[in-house]
Amino acid sequence: MHMDSTPHPFSTLMPELVLDALDSLGVRCDGRLLALNSYENRVYQAGIEDAAPLVVKFYRPHRWRTEAILEEHAFTQELAEREIPVVAPLVFDGRTLHRYGTFEFAVFPRRGGRAPELQDPDTLAWLGRFIGRIHAVGRTAAYLHRDTLDSRSFGSEPRDYLWQHDFIPADLREAWRSVVDLALEGVDRCFARAGNVSTLRLHGDCHAGNVLWTDTGPHFVDFDDSRMGPAMQDLWMLLSGERADMTRQLAEVLDGYQDFAEFDARELHLIEALRTLRLIHYSAWIARRWDDPAFPAAFPWFNTQRYWQDRILELREQIALMDEAPLNWFG
Repeated sequence: MHMDSTPHPFSTLMPELVLDALDSLGVRCDGRLLALNSYENRVYQAGIEDAAPLVVKFYRPHRWRTEAILEEHAFTQELAEREIPVVAPLVFDGRTLHRYGTFEFAVFPRRGGRAPELQDPDTLAWLGRFIGRIHAVGRTAAYLHRDTLDSRSFGSEPRDYLWQHDFIPADLREAWRSVVDLALEGVDRCFARAGNVSTLRLHGDCHAGNVLWTDTGPHFVDFDDSRMGPAMQDLWMLLSGERADMTRQLAEVLDGYQDFAEFDARELHLIEALRTLRLIHYSAWIARRWDDPAFPAAFPWFNTQRYWQDRILELREQIALMDEAPLNWFG
């Protein structure tokens, strides 16, 4: 495993810097800072004098280009202007993205909420309507500076990173490489069966942890992984359980989704392919961040013998699932 011994950029992000960054925007913090749960970036809730707390996000250096962050901000602002409940960055002096020292950062209103009840049919339909509204806007333009989710960006590139940086134990390397290659062949077959499906601006990481539910309904947070991709990417993570369970859940989600956006049934072929790509990408995501002290602390099981054995078994299961018939939803 190749490790960089230089200090991680986030090692300089001290509380004083956070407060000074807010002060540079004319935001008067009362000194209360609460670190929020975020691995990719560093996110804090800041108490504000005579006002509600704000949330400030410091972006991981070198992850996204400035233009890519601004595209994400523009998309969330576009959604908010259409009264779609997302948490968009606040504007200071005409800008949503700011620089202090070596960091780029943004400030957001604080929005509370609880996790959605994904076993409730009404909740799934409501989420479907919500995602349908996001996708209807997402189709109106394309990202120019953000990645597209495909078998290269989420499959072969992360595979090559893990292989070249010696993360896989020596006695498992060949078995892991073989199963990943077979899995990516399965992904390609799924995409071939689906045909030329369209791509759009997605939320990109549409799991329950990024949905906050209130008495007035859901709102999405954290568009940090937003990118171009097939619509199914924002739908499949809401499905869980046995095949019959997922079929029912998908029908409920799409019942709401199609009130606002058309669904291409060919994308049903992509569910297990997208799940497979996420599994491969996730291992590489942790590996790429391993020099960040927060990651070994948060993922102590990563890079153990057992971890890679489990990944091999997991991908073998996915290979079989990708060759099964897609879920039989009929709209």
